[in-house]
Amino acid sequence: MGNESKEFKLELERAKGTRDFPPEEMIVRQQVLDTLRTSFELFGFNPLETPIFERFDVLASKYAGGAEILKETFKMKDQGNRDLGLRYDLTVPASRFVGMNPSLKMPFKRYQMGPVFRDGPIKLGRYREFWQCDVDTFGSKNMLADAECVMLAQSVFRKLNLDVVVEVSNRKVLDGILTYCEIPEEKRVDVITAIDKLKKVNIKDVEKELQEKGIPSELIDRLFRVLKTTATNEEKIAKLKQLFPPGPACEGLKEMQDLLSSLDDQSNVVFELGLARGLAYYTGTVFEGFLRNSKEDDVKSSLCGGGRYDKMVGNFLQSNKEVPAVGLSFGIEPITEQMKINKQRSGDGRVQKSVAQVFIIPIQTVPFCLQVAGILRKEGINTEIDLMDRAITKNLNYANVLNIPFVLIAGTEEVQKNRLKLKNMKSGEEQMLTLAEVVKVLQS
Repeated sequence: MGNESKEFKLELERAKGTRDFPPEEMIVRQQVLDTLRTSFELFGFNPLETPIFERFDVLASKYAGGAEILKETFKMKDQGNRDLGLRYDLTVPASRFVGMNPSLKMPFKRYQMGPVFRDGPIKLGRYREFWQCDVDTFGSKNMLADAECVMLAQSVFRKLNLDVVVEVSNRKVLDGILTYCEIPEEKRVDVITAIDKLKKVNIKDVEKELQEKGIPSELIDRLFRVLKTTATNEEKIAKLKQLFPPGPACEGLKEMQDLLSSLDDQSNVVFELGLARGLAYYTGTVFEGFLRNSKEDDVKSSLCGGGRYDKMVGNFLQSNKEVPAVGLSFGIEPITEQMKINKQRSGDGRVQKSVAQVFIIPIQTVPFCLQVAGILRKEGINTEIDLMDRAITKNLNYANVLNIPFVLIAGTEEVQKNRLKLKNMKSGEEQMLTLAEVVKVLQS
């Protein structure tokens, strides 16, 4: 019998539910992440990093996410036969960190950006690995902390040049509306689930769903008369005060009033009575950000969302001690998608495939060009130089395909004259400049 070995051919494909991000996509994502990071720090949020995997009993705590999320948790064992799992969000690790560090000075303001993992069904727009970008303030019940989340969202989207309206509401207010409309306690989860779909489906479909859930038509009509109230933020608060008896619902209205009065700018903030965001999870303020006056091909999903969850951390730690918390999460996927749409709509269809600002083409002047590249990099200019010893035509094509804005050509004649040829790849304009002048143009 021969010692023939079968040839093994490796199939190069990604794991199901994952993605690669080529440079042209990562450049946009990195711009968004950089904007988020600098904005978070401007508001005094400090970076926190936690492991990608946690002890499974931490992830599986009955307060950590619920049975549904645990079905989607990637499970594994280490060499010590200990049960572990990949994190499915960033909130559980942050809560675990707060619980492990009781000496933390409050408020504890943290931000974290990173991948999370869920072994769920794969469908359009849903992956098993995706990023979350969160900020949270632990330890403060003050509505200033909630207002700060709204102001942070305003700041981020202003920098990204996205016209976003931030919708705000309060769990206590929504509870009060359901009580006023005489929605039975056992039906409220179904009602909230249906209301949450108002942004995605026709109102008639929501009404039909409520009827199928056994909600009488007269109660549905009463509910939508309240939810569709058209008025300013302050007028809505005043109208609801007339409907609610003293109690938690009025407390929610007071919290909403305190939040709104803390904002410098309310022009893109709307008190949205039907905003729910998972009623069981939140204890007070909830907010979401959507594109304002969106066009047909724009992103329809929320770009950010969050709220106040004063009981979650204490319950998660199985402690009687309440740790108030409020947080906001930004959706890197819908934000980057909308930025690409806006870029195409502006008429600039060229896709940036390189971070380089300038590409140097040496023509028998490599030592000199290496010195030039070093000087440009010291000036903070992203610089690439020909590594393939190609003809000038092929190098120009390379720079054009990658959409590098400028090309710097240095031949022996230019060097002798102490000049360099700078070509603007978009306009085609060429200039003979000194190195100092090149730096000035590239930095402008």
